[in-house]
Amino acid sequence: MNDTIIADGKPAQAAGSTTSVPKPHPQYGCDAYEFAGSDDALYERHLGFDNIVDRAAIDPRERFEAFAHAVRDVLSQRWLKTKDTYMRQNAKRVYYMSMEFLIGRSLANNVTNMLLDPVVRQAIKDDDIDWIALLEEEPDAGLGNGGLGRLAACFLDSMATMQIPAVGYGLRYEYGIFKQIIHDGWQQEQPDNWLRRPDPWEVARPHEKVEVKLNCTLEIREGRLHAIPGRPSTLIGVPYDRPAVGYGGKTVNTLRLWAASAPDYFDFQIFSHGDFVAAVAETLMAESITRVLYPDDSTNSGQELRFVQEYFLVACSLADLVRRFRRSNDDWNMLPEKAAIQLNDTHPSMAVPELMRILLDDAKLGWDHAWGLTLRTLGYTNHTLLPEALERWPVAWFETLLPRHLEIIYEINRRLLDSVRTRFPGDEGKVERVSLIEEGADPHVRMANLAIVGSHSTNGVAEIHSELLRKITVKDLADMFPERFGNKTNGVTPRRWLLLCNPLLSGTITEAIGEGWVTDLSQLRKLAPLAGDQAFRDRFKKAKREAKSQFASWLKTSSGQTVDPETIFDCQIKRIHEYKRQLLNALRIVVLYNRLRENPNLNMAPRTFFFGGKAAPAYHLAKLIIKFIENLAGTIDGDPAMKGRLKVVFLPEYDVSLAERLIPASDVSNQISTAGFEASGTSNMKFMMNGALTIGTRDGATVEMAQEAGEENFFLFGLTADQVTESRGWYNPQWHYDHDPETRAALDMIFSDYFSRYEPGVFAELRDTLLTRGDHYMHLADLKSYLDADGRLLDLYANQDDWTRKVILNVAYSGKFSSDRTIAEYAADIWGVKPCPVL
Repeated sequence: MNDTIIADGKPAQAAGSTTSVPKPHPQYGCDAYEFAGSDDALYERHLGFDNIVDRAAIDPRERFEAFAHAVRDVLSQRWLKTKDTYMRQNAKRVYYMSMEFLIGRSLANNVTNMLLDPVVRQAIKDDDIDWIALLEEEPDAGLGNGGLGRLAACFLDSMATMQIPAVGYGLRYEYGIFKQIIHDGWQQEQPDNWLRRPDPWEVARPHEKVEVKLNCTLEIREGRLHAIPGRPSTLIGVPYDRPAVGYGGKTVNTLRLWAASAPDYFDFQIFSHGDFVAAVAETLMAESITRVLYPDDSTNSGQELRFVQEYFLVACSLADLVRRFRRSNDDWNMLPEKAAIQLNDTHPSMAVPELMRILLDDAKLGWDHAWGLTLRTLGYTNHTLLPEALERWPVAWFETLLPRHLEIIYEINRRLLDSVRTRFPGDEGKVERVSLIEEGADPHVRMANLAIVGSHSTNGVAEIHSELLRKITVKDLADMFPERFGNKTNGVTPRRWLLLCNPLLSGTITEAIGEGWVTDLSQLRKLAPLAGDQAFRDRFKKAKREAKSQFASWLKTSSGQTVDPETIFDCQIKRIHEYKRQLLNALRIVVLYNRLRENPNLNMAPRTFFFGGKAAPAYHLAKLIIKFIENLAGTIDGDPAMKGRLKVVFLPEYDVSLAERLIPASDVSNQISTAGFEASGTSNMKFMMNGALTIGTRDGATVEMAQEAGEENFFLFGLTADQVTESRGWYNPQWHYDHDPETRAALDMIFSDYFSRYEPGVFAELRDTLLTRGDHYMHLADLKSYLDADGRLLDLYANQDDWTRKVILNVAYSGKFSSDRTIAEYAADIWGVKPCPVL
């Protein structure tokens, strides 16, 4: 196995490796070039020629760009060979369409997957490069926000590693969702200008641009987007390609991102008459479409922009893949045999009417013929049970921007409802529920219904999620098309989320069972017998201690915050939302704080609680929860009695790079969503395979994780999804306030401004949420059970051998949660695609 460059930047030699430095160049087709170490080597040439700067004056960013370009040079021949192989073999390809690809940083990941660690180590030595400083020059790509985008990134890694022909389609956002800073405890948003400097990984393909036609003209007036009906217009989609490198470097697939532009950069006549702003107005409007990831959808303008973004993604991607298909195929009947299009959530649902439009209007096929091809080509993954996330777009917007698509949607709906009335005569309630149109004064198109009806497969992303989807969320459609519904439990790539981010643990695992687990994570089961081996437990504990020390050192250097690696690292890192219940975690901490205040001699293991995640800019309550966590942290820090016993840390600007540092260092993973609300979760899997024990509810993929490792190795608590549903009509949070002294004491502290002495009343909305408005996400119903589970956790931690034994068993049984397994299931059950080796 390749050596790994560990987090402190010092080369670490893997067990059994030698000191020789292999040259990977023949594999990558660039035998004539050295990577580094001479004036003619790839790195040195980029260093000298890319920016035309004297080497003595080169800044750290330019050094990073030169190194990244050198790595890209090495992979470029395999990238070209991959494309050529797919074209020559006319292989069936997967087209993965997603509004998000949360890829993080690429340099270290590409070095790892290309097995270039020995070469890079030599370059670091020869050129006296500070590797960690070099990595820090690369920003996290602002192409995603949460689990949806991170899953898409893991899938790209797995498809390339498994040699599955695939293209990822997304948007090239100029700015990420936002950069999060905390000021006086409040989240504030700043622009995430991740493309401020040239991105060394992307390759612009302006010669492969596509046209996107709208039935109106879009204008920006007073800072807002306006549609001008009756004036058809055209947008230009310019593709930018990024390599998706499979482990071993043999297959390099493509992530193609679309940037919006105008047909003409500016109106010369208007410019000549002195109206300089109006001359570039069309360009400003067009480029605004891909300016920002997820515009604020609390405003009508933000929703309209989101609508245009989603159609732009679909129109560009389908035009591109149809063009690709037609290069090698004259027969439209071959489309489902050569293309599998997967819609990652409801955002790309407009692919249904857009593909129908292409087949009807461009290919001139009949309706039944076009519909059959559309069904067989499209697949849909649902990621949520939350009604607000099952998108609905106003019919009026379709009328103005996409009238042809609305005609097609109406015809699909007419045929659907005729079928419903034939199969279920007299059941007009079912007709209304399955309809693609939500009628009313302001009718809307139900995009999830459209995706389900227009695709041959609909899958959830965890067993419990898929069951609730079928039985509750879209029950009527599942009754209509039961053969289309299935489950594909999510997974994460072990390359980034164990091999790369946790070299100490991955090295320990490889030394014990060999390197096969990197591409077959089920081999981690070989660790199970070693849970009883004292020597292996000691090595395992040593790896965890070192990861915690490295994180503490990084945190001190990067933010000035001091944490004790000897304490329990107890973590909850995810998007801030009521159903994810960061507030429940904070209530637990208040209770523990109270216990220590009342009994200073209480035997409780010292603990550091970490929170991380962003709140949507318009989600005030989520921002208030961050504020409460910050105030709770400040109060505990200000209490001398808590020193060395309790500490709370909110980590701002949570992203992939931060997760790669924190997850290996974590002891405890909180997965505490209200049962029945979390689709799957993927951070839970990352924590599990990195040696953190889970305290959580029976929700999402946590249920399956506990089944794999055994519930005795988890700390499960709280209401089940069925119990949440059954108690909805009678649940009264006031009962818990009245009957549970610890709950009442914790809430009284909050409501009496104990944590907001200089901001009285700031947390009044928490009272409304938890008591007055009925505690919809049932925080108080689960708090006591949560505390009981926490007590069991502390009891186990007191016996470090028993704790480590359970940790090892968790890692051993995490193999199911590799994205390689998930992709194998998609390939076999949904896509019908096979590996296409690149020789």
